[in-house]
Amino acid sequence: MDHINFPYRSSSHLLLHHVIAHSGSWAKHGLDVNYDYFISAKDAHTDVPTGKVEFVSGNHISTYGYRARGDEWVYLGQATNVANLSLVVRKDSEISSIADLREKTIASGSEANKHPNLNEWLYLKQHGLDVDKDEVAILAKEENQNKSTIDMILDGDVDAALMTPPNTQLAAVAGLNVIEVDSLPMILNTSISTSLRFVRENPDLVERFLKGTLEGIAFFMKNPEKSQKIMQETYTRKGHLSDAVVKQVYDNLTETLEPTLYPTLEAITNVYQLGVRQDEDAKKVSPMALWDMQPLRQIDDSGFIRDLYK
Repeated sequence: MDHINFPYRSSSHLLLHHVIAHSGSWAKHGLDVNYDYFISAKDAHTDVPTGKVEFVSGNHISTYGYRARGDEWVYLGQATNVANLSLVVRKDSEISSIADLREKTIASGSEANKHPNLNEWLYLKQHGLDVDKDEVAILAKEENQNKSTIDMILDGDVDAALMTPPNTQLAAVAGLNVIEVDSLPMILNTSISTSLRFVRENPDLVERFLKGTLEGIAFFMKNPEKSQKIMQETYTRKGHLSDAVVKQVYDNLTETLEPTLYPTLEAITNVYQLGVRQDEDAKKVSPMALWDMQPLRQIDDSGFIRDLYK
């Protein structure tokens, strides 16, 4: 059994990772995966090249600037290519659409210039509201450290927020109005990231890790009751998740998961724009430069993925 480190950049990734681990999919391919711990972007760029960490889940934005300065970061697969967003407002709010956010303030669940704060910047801009032109404002997390996004809306600190499950269900339980809006093509949640050197020197480990992840996703898709039970028993970051919340999370992930782990061009294009906004050096790099699909393509061509869904 080979020991593999696979820390996350966001704890939301654990909703899927717990299911993959508890399904036995990684173990089936001879891997003991240490996945339940956080890693910062800075540590990720330090620990992956030295081999202290084999893979990272996420790290979607800083990588383009780092690549421009000589880093060898690569992405090998992508589990989610779209964010199913909802607009969350108070029950007495006159806001009913994204257009109504003009000259309003929305809360962000992250720090300024970070993912997903940058998601919100891009989403609003694509819908005709430019933060840089003061057409709408984003209140970043560090400006309200002691309050949750839901409390910020309830208390009137902000007018609205863009949320994804399970936060949307928790907002509805808290008495807020949840409005469906357009989704956002985006590289988010579980990405399998490592260094080019690791891929070259460890093709067997790369193949087994990809296969275990693919098999875990198939288990998730084909076993709704077991997967929901695993999530409810293991994901406790927001307290005990009710049956309704777990069901919403499962349905959202089932809708957005990519069973083949291939990224979409729309999602790559959008995340690249976030990378450029965060770091001007990212402009020196092609949006596709960090994506190495050869290991996944070899697995796909063998029929492995197709056989998982027979």
